[in-house]
Amino acid sequence: MKLYVAIPVVLLALLIAASGVAGITRGWVLPANRRTVHRPRLYGWGQLVASFALCWQQVCFWALSDPDTRQWGSLSGGVLLTGLIVIMVSHRTGGNQQDSGTP
Repeated sequence: MKLYVAIPVVLLALLIAASGVAGITRGWVLPANRRTVHRPRLYGWGQLVASFALCWQQVCFWALSDPDTRQWGSLSGGVLLTGLIVIMVSHRTGGNQQDSGTP
């Protein structure tokens, strides 16, 4: 039963990490996010941090059986939040403004 949860989460984390590496090395962002991302390299770093946190959660929850070391897995929630904040910082600001300044 553990593999039903662990495999999809790790595959999702690997896809996020691949997108993060593409953002860091090439400045490439997925087409759905291209309009809103202002700094693609920072966006890539945020994706890498978030994917690391997802993998670390799975390792600590499924692979480690000692309760003392399993507590370190709860710290990955803070790392995941840090990655999401970095992703948010890389987005454009300004809302729904038009190109011209007239209403």
